[in-house]
Amino acid sequence: MKTAAPALTPTTRALAWCLHLLIIGLLALAAGRAVTDDRPHAGLIVAASAACGLAYAVGPTLPGVRRSRRAAALWLAAVGACWLVLLALSSEAVWLAFPLYFLQLHLLPRGAGLAAVAATAATAIAGFAVHQHSFSPAMAIGPALGAAVAVAVVWGYQALYRESEHRRRLIEELTATRADLAAAQHTAGVLAERDRLAREIHDTLAQGLSSIQLLLRAAERALPQAPQNAARYVDQARQAAVDNLAETRRFVAALTPPTLEGTTLAGALERLCTTTSARHRLTARFHLTGDPAPLATAHEVALLRIAQSALANTVRHAEATTAEVTLSYLGDHVALDVVDDGRGFDPARLPAPDPEAGGFGLAAMRARAQALGGTLTIESAPGHGTALATQLPLTPAAEPQPEARP
Repeated sequence: MKTAAPALTPTTRALAWCLHLLIIGLLALAAGRAVTDDRPHAGLIVAASAACGLAYAVGPTLPGVRRSRRAAALWLAAVGACWLVLLALSSEAVWLAFPLYFLQLHLLPRGAGLAAVAATAATAIAGFAVHQHSFSPAMAIGPALGAAVAVAVVWGYQALYRESEHRRRLIEELTATRADLAAAQHTAGVLAERDRLAREIHDTLAQGLSSIQLLLRAAERALPQAPQNAARYVDQARQAAVDNLAETRRFVAALTPPTLEGTTLAGALERLCTTTSARHRLTARFHLTGDPAPLATAHEVALLRIAQSALANTVRHAEATTAEVTLSYLGDHVALDVVDDGRGFDPARLPAPDPEAGGFGLAAMRARAQALGGTLTIESAPGHGTALATQLPLTPAAEPQPEARP
């Protein structure tokens, strides 16, 4: 089955209600004139008006009228039959032809709709002429002009609707293309960065390690016959290891936030609390529990960023007086808890993120934790403060090897 009409929009819904009110008003006018003028068939006119109104009211309640051309045609035939009876009884029924034009053009195919409009206009002209007991060209002007206006309006609206749909599809395709382009650019950026790091590692660390290996093999070969040469090779290998260690540290420094340079995660968190307390009306205290264990740089960066974001949210939204930041080493996990005594909120009713109002903090914190295989939970209620808990699997860093000595 073909769709009988385009999907309703707010504008078309308003127009449909206007059409409903117009038909009801015209039917009420026909019935009222019959009663007030005390016409011979006033009762029949009122009954025919009511029947026509009832037949019309059934249509919008039937979903099949909009989905099926056949159902729409049957409904229009029923309304048209009631209108013909009313037109035979009252000349005021001729005005109902105008809203009927819109229904026929909107619900029927273009050819059938145009034929139905022409038939309705001819019937209206003939019925009015019968009631006037005469015919003149002036009688045909109103129905014919109304039919022409209805055809122009409906066909113009349909053309605008098709153009709007075409533009909507183009916009959707453009949006999808932009998303694909952004994903491709991201992938290209990742590959370019990997290629850069691969080149840097090959030209520095890999070459240095290869040099160390060659020097140690030379020292191994020279050791029995020329100990002095072996010692010189070992000293050169040690110097190469020192240089490689410096290169490695430069790599780490380039990937580490300045807050973690020259300090531990606990020290950075303690300094963060001190700085927050000094700059804002919030007493932030840091606590460390458990035995500190080495963490991967990504874990330290994630925990520090989560703490910074949590305290920033507390300062901006919570109106709290104290905040407790606790870093806990729990066996195979490391945990970060940020608890404040602010006004709290309902976690189930968070506002949608907005480019101007913000709202991306919690989503970003959760994404950081999940990217490292961890979890982030939030407990809060209006008037009862907020508790944010993050857990990450403990990934110890490799223990440094003692430097070789000659």
